[in-house]
Amino acid sequence: MTIARLAGSSCSVSRSLAVLGERWTLLIIRDALSGMTKFEAFRESLRVGSDVLADRLNTLVEFGVMERHSYQEPGARAREEYHLTEAGRQLHVVIGGLQIWGDDHLPWPAGPSTERLDRRTGRPVRVAFVDEDGRPLPEEKVDVIHNNGYPSRP
Repeated sequence: MTIARLAGSSCSVSRSLAVLGERWTLLIIRDALSGMTKFEAFRESLRVGSDVLADRLNTLVEFGVMERHSYQEPGARAREEYHLTEAGRQLHVVIGGLQIWGDDHLPWPAGPSTERLDRRTGRPVRVAFVDEDGRPLPEEKVDVIHNNGYPSRP
């Protein structure tokens, strides 16, 4: 489905995927969360064609996930770099969840390539559902209520 078709969808997952679901998009965000900002750095890291990368970055800018800023190094032409917005930084938990899922279900023989640690304690952290008091809840204790009022238990 195209972004235009999904814009009117009541499903927030469908609307999110319209912006984030193209191949390479979440990997661009992964790299941006690690501090990458320059087009060439993204291209080299991902080994993706310039046309595809430009398209994905333009979509992320259009939908407020990233912002484009001009810069110029001495003696070079003006170029653009890309910075995550607050909306883009909120995707850290999505990227973390995908990483944890991949580590659990598609493990790499040498172990995880990335760790997420509590800055205060240095201990590993995981993505989880939490209640309004901040207590983690196991997935089986979470009801998903669709806007038609019927619960769906995964």
